[in-house]
Amino acid sequence: MKKILFGVLGILIAIQFIRPNFNNPKVDEKIALQADENVMVVLKNAYFDCHSNEVQYPWYHNVAPVSWVMAAHIDSGRRAINFSTWADTNADQRIMRLKRAKQLIFNGLMPKGSYALMHPKAHLDTKDKKTLEQFFDQQLEQLKKS
Repeated sequence: MKKILFGVLGILIAIQFIRPNFNNPKVDEKIALQADENVMVVLKNAYFDCHSNEVQYPWYHNVAPVSWVMAAHIDSGRRAINFSTWADTNADQRIMRLKRAKQLIFNGLMPKGSYALMHPKAHLDTKDKKTLEQFFDQQLEQLKKS
């Protein structure tokens, strides 16, 4: 039994040296999403930790294997929609991503439950959802005109 315990402990220590990259790319305000303060507060509280280059890393991002899961979620989130590179995304992709974001938010799939559990500010109430819905609809309308 002691050998198993020491083996598991050794593995847990060893995996701490396998570290993902947690550097935030620099944010260029010229291409970052621009929105009014109410919209930005909701987005920053609920989405910027996975969907921007402005991730605020909690202390546990240093602990494997949690760090690996976080890195995968952030990478996936940035690929899906990155508000820090918004203006560099072509109009058709922005339309598709805004429509998808609306679906996920209003079906309760975003923000992810595991994220909202650890970040109480990420919980979206009816007012927050309405704020995002109006903003997304406004963005979609502007993109369809251009």
